[in-house]
Amino acid sequence: MIEPERRGKACPESRPLLLLLPGLLCDDATWQSQVEALSAMADCVVASHGMADSIEAMARQALHLMPSGQSFNVAGHSMGGRCALEIARMAPERVERLALLDTGYQARVPGASAEAEAAQRMELLDLARRDGMRAMGRQWARGMVHADQWDSAVFENILDMVGRFTIEQFEAQIRALLDRPDATQLLPTIRVPTLLVCGREDAWSPPARHEQMQLRIPGARLEIIGNCGHMSTMEQPRAVSQAMANWLASGSTQ
Repeated sequence: MIEPERRGKACPESRPLLLLLPGLLCDDATWQSQVEALSAMADCVVASHGMADSIEAMARQALHLMPSGQSFNVAGHSMGGRCALEIARMAPERVERLALLDTGYQARVPGASAEAEAAQRMELLDLARRDGMRAMGRQWARGMVHADQWDSAVFENILDMVGRFTIEQFEAQIRALLDRPDATQLLPTIRVPTLLVCGREDAWSPPARHEQMQLRIPGARLEIIGNCGHMSTMEQPRAVSQAMANWLASGSTQ
């Protein structure tokens, strides 16, 4: 069982709500280990993005999963982290704690790097159309996890997860990411306990980006997970769950 560090205020008597937001081509399998580890501390709800084709639409859908007017904690992984930031923008009075895992906060800036990102994503979409989602996932996932995971059960679980998505859902999520909103000005306004988590070997959303977020979010705590790529919740589930347990046990205000 995951035990939180005994620091700050204990969790309130009433059970908190924890909204978990998956990333690109991810579903509840991304958060399975955390739901199991944290279920004694919080009522966990994992969102599904469906056919939403914008980060804002994903955030609005996820908000509807929470009881009207009730406050909650929110954690997002990768694309889900961007959704979590949008929720913090849309309903700041309802967010008690915020956790951002292996994610980013900036919009695409027109130029060569933006064009290269779009081309890379479209190449993957073309591959999925030609050879299927699982075949595309085998190429895509190799850049998402630590090399030690390439022949592991975790890697096969990721491929199974990717295979549950349709080409249409993949295309919708690509549109959402290419048109992602910028959260640069939002970060300094966040006033709730904020946890940042990143795999040390995350090549897609590297530690340096999370260090930038830590500097911009008042009081944010950063956990770098060793021997871990982008899929931290699945690659190093115990370390991530422990960090989140400590975060849930932290005070409700900073």
